[in-house]
Amino acid sequence: MKSRFIAILLLTVAVGLLGAIVAGFVSEVQNDDPTLTAAVEAFRKALIDPTKPALDNLTMDELTYGHSSGLVQDKAAFEQALLSGASDFVSIELSQQTVSIVGNTAWVRHILSAVTNDGGKPGETHLSVLMVWVKHKGQWKLLARQAVKVVQP
Repeated sequence: MKSRFIAILLLTVAVGLLGAIVAGFVSEVQNDDPTLTAAVEAFRKALIDPTKPALDNLTMDELTYGHSSGLVQDKAAFEQALLSGASDFVSIELSQQTVSIVGNTAWVRHILSAVTNDGGKPGETHLSVLMVWVKHKGQWKLLARQAVKVVQP
């Protein structure tokens, strides 16, 4: 009888702890943080007018940057492409942005419409973008980005 009581007590405590953990996790999920949306906007501006200090400030050293063409770059290659003009954004508009923040990690999705001049060749692009941001030392930094071409119905 005593062992059954202890088993029920332990099960009750375990279920209670699990509920508290789940409730704590769910309560950390957010959909808005002005500092994150400011970082996304600063990144958009840095793509148009890139400087090494701005790009370094907004990205993690472990950055992985995936293009809709299938090309995947690390931070050094990503920065080099922008700073050399091989990848040149003339203008960028972001729309349909959604955000989800869990703890110090966030994902941001949006549609990116841009006028480009890659390597001196004018063009336009329309992409669906997924970005993964990490809050590092109090500042949001881009860890990963993947783009796919927007499919027109």
